[in-house]
Order: sequence, then C-alpha cells, then structure tokens
Amino acid sequence: MSTHHRIAVVGAGLGGLTLARVLHVHGIEAAVYDQEASRDVRHQGGMLDIHEESGQAALSAAGLLDDFRPLVLPGGEATRVLDRHAEVRMAREDDGTGTRPEVERGQLRDLLLDALPEGTVHWGAKAADVRTLADGRHEVTLADGAVFTADLLVGADGAWSRVRPLVSDARPAYTGFSMVEVNLRDADTRHPVSASVVGGGTLFALGAERGFLAHRESDGCLHTYATLRVPENWVSTIDFTDTPTAKEAVLALFPDWDPSLRALVADADDALVPRAVHALPVGHRWERVPGVTLLGDAAHLMSPFAGEGANLAMIDGADLGLALAARPDDTEGALTAYERVMFPRGESAAAGSAANLVICFAADAPRGLLEMFASV
Repeated sequence: MSTHHRIAVVGAGLGGLTLARVLHVHGIEAAVYDQEASRDVRHQGGMLDIHEESGQAALSAAGLLDDFRPLVLPGGEATRVLDRHAEVRMAREDDGTGTRPEVERGQLRDLLLDALPEGTVHWGAKAADVRTLADGRHEVTLADGAVFTADLLVGADGAWSRVRPLVSDARPAYTGFSMVEVNLRDADTRHPVSASVVGGGTLFALGAERGFLAHRESDGCLHTYATLRVPENWVSTIDFTDTPTAKEAVLALFPDWDPSLRALVADADDALVPRAVHALPVGHRWERVPGVTLLGDAAHLMSPFAGEGANLAMIDGADLGLALAARPDDTEGALTAYERVMFPRGESAAAGSAANLVICFAADAPRGLLEMFASV
C-alpha cells in the first residue's frame, strides 16, 4: 500500500527545505523525503556566503531573514589571496558593508528544519526507483520497499538525482578537478600559523592547476579544500582511510609550495575527505513534463567556483513555492513560470562557475582572480 501526497519533495537539502517552508508559509502542505537516517547523522559541510539577491531573498520569502542574521560569522567576508610562495597578493577586511555574509551550512539547514511542522521530513527514505504512472502521478519506491505517489514530484536530490531521469537524460561529467577536505580544529590555539595564513574569512592560495581554498568556521575550525587537476580515477588510487598515507599523497602534488600552506594538510586533525568535482552541461534544461520539476544541483549542478550552488538551490525553492502559491489551481502554469526564470539563471551561474574554474587554476594563477576582484 502506498502513501499519496499532493506535493512530494525528494531531498532535504537547503533547496528542498526552502521550498517546503515557503509552501508552509502559504498554507500548502508538502512531504519531504531524505535518504539520511536523521538530521544529525553527519556534519553538513563548511561555510556558505549567502547572497543578497538569491539566498537572502529566499530566506525573506520563507519569513526567516531576521532569524538568519544572528547566525552570521562576524568578519567572515574577509578575503585573502596568496600565491604558492604564501606571498599575500590581496587582503580585504570585512568592514560590515558586504552583501554576502558567511554562515555555517549546518546552522542554516537547522534554521529551515526548525521552521517546518514536525513530521514534514521523512528520514531514512532513500529513493531507489522513480517512475510516472499511467494516470499522470509519479511513484517513488524507497530502498526499504515503501512506496509513495505524488501529483507533483520535485527533485531536490542533488548531483545524482533519482528524479532527473523523468525529465532529462543528462548526467554530471567530471570537471577535471578533485578536492580533498581537511580540518584544523581550535586553530587559533593549536594551529596559530595556519590561523594567521587563513585570516578571519576566506583564503585563496592558488597556482597552476592546484591550490588551497580555506575558510574560518564559527567554532574556530579552519576548513580547507586542497584542489587539484587530476584524473578522475585519482581518488581511487589512494587509501583515504589511512590518513598519513593520504596526506603524503596530496602533499606530493604541492612539492614546492610554502610550508605554511602545506601545513593546512600536513597538520590536519581529522581524516581527509576526497570529492571529485562534477557538473551538468551549462544551460541544462528540459521540455515541460507534467507534474515534475527539479531544483538546485539536480537541475544545474556546477563547480563551486561561483559560490552559487546553495544560493541557487534556495532561490529555486523559494521561487517554486511562490509560483505554486500564486497558482493554486494551475500547477502546470506554476511550473512553467518557475522554469522560465530558473533555466536562464542557472545557465548564467554555471557559465560563470566554469569560467572561474579556468581562471583560478590557470598557469599564471592567481593573476586572473586578482583581476576579477579588482574589477568588482
């Protein structure tokens, strides 16, 4: 026996939760299904810069902008750009006038979760199969064998979306770059040199085809991404369960970099976490399919070099919720209106992200990034 919903969302990330919250504000019920066992099963990632025109606009639509402001990391918009010799090429302090405040992803997700009615999110619900039924409804079979159907199914389930095949044959492709996540805990006390190198906000230490991207978190941790142009199978050649071996493998690709930058990996307190960077084709879109749509990475996965991923997911969710609320008896009209705005917005951000990836790791890096900052 299956459960039926008027609106079902697959994925309890920032986009899916923003959609559910905006719908709730307008008196519309939605069910959200997520594969994680609970909201607290894992750390949700590092800092996000929440843009005024997208992420903050979405929070405003969700009625949560005032609750968001206390979560902002003071000084988090400070930015430093270094070369591989650790020479400071640019340093900007956070003077409080910026429009992209930094907040921890987990705290932002908790804000959205706490603003939803109890029971909205169904945890431990991994989508195993998704299909369209003869009557036009959409059916989702979960890994545990449970089944639900929906009049409107929204794929907010990320890069490897199970819902996407209902509307598109596109699959993410490897960008040529991989990242390795590293943490330095209690940095000001235990890693003062690294804390000084990163500063109070975000660090870009760049060279040809590699670099370190780091930021300070509100709990005093330094979160670093060692970023590398490597073959797609590079990650599988390293035993990341053996932390000393993994550190050695990563640092072998930074042989002539300044010791203060190499220390961001060498002194890591936790296991290293590798992540291959994938992206959907720039301009990914689909023909209107009745009763189903996508948002966030499911719709327009891109590399993180435009800082737009979370912001786009949230504004997608907010726009979709508002469109559905404005057309309660015309779901297809609402989806058409939503996609008409979402497609070009996602294409523009994806094109910018792809361009920034090239600029950041060009042979003369960090020159291109410095020119970009100078032009803003």
